[in-house]
Amino acid sequence: MCCDPEDADAELEKMIGHAEACLKELGLAYRVVTLAAGDTGFSAQLTYDLEVWLPSQNTYREISSVSNFGTFQARRANIRTRGADGKPKLVATLNGSGLPIGRTLAAVLEQGQQQDGSIVLPESLVPYLGFRRISADGTPEA
Repeated sequence: MCCDPEDADAELEKMIGHAEACLKELGLAYRVVTLAAGDTGFSAQLTYDLEVWLPSQNTYREISSVSNFGTFQARRANIRTRGADGKPKLVATLNGSGLPIGRTLAAVLEQGQQQDGSIVLPESLVPYLGFRRISADGTPEA
C-alpha cells in the first residue's frame, strides 16, 4: 500500500485493525507484538506481528506481519505523487501479509478442539460450512 508519509502510522494501525477484526470474528486467542529494531527487516521502520495461540505447541506463533517502510522503498523505486502544492514527493509504503489460510485453519482447529477430540468451529463459519462441530471421527455435526 502507498500513502502520504504523514498518514503512514494511521494506515498501519488500520491494517492491524483489519487483521485483528478477522481473528476476533474467528474467536481466536492472539496477541500483537511490536518487533524490536534488530528483528525487523533493514528497510522497515516499524513492524507488528500478529501471533495466534497454538495449544499443541503451547506457544504463540506468527500468523501475520504488518510493516511501515516509510519512504525507503519509494526512494529506491522512485515512487512519487504530487502534493497539494503540485510538487512531487515520495510516498510511504506499507505491507501486510493478511491471514494465510493454512495457519489460520490450524489455529481454528487447535483452539476449537475439545477433550473428546471433537472440534467446535467458530459461529462465524457456520453459514459457509453448514455445520458447527466436527465429531472425533471427522463427521460434521449441526
